[in-house]
Amino acid sequence: MSPSTDWGPIVVAVILFILLSPGLLFQLPAHHRVIEFGNMGTSGISILVHAILFFCILTILVVAIGIHIHAA
Repeated sequence: MSPSTDWGPIVVAVILFILLSPGLLFQLPAHHRVIEFGNMGTSGISILVHAILFFCILTILVVAIGIHIHAA
């Protein structure tokens, strides 16, 4: 029997990468406000904030909660 592959972290990372792209759904911090929605813009600090959010949420979902998707 071959070992099954755990696709959970990969699926969660891809979904979070898409959703937390700066400017797609929201940008934190924005150019003129603290948060703007759907402005499709970005800045260096915004990329840093979104990267930290990505890492924190990914760590919580994969390590603390333990999301696993096993493929045969």
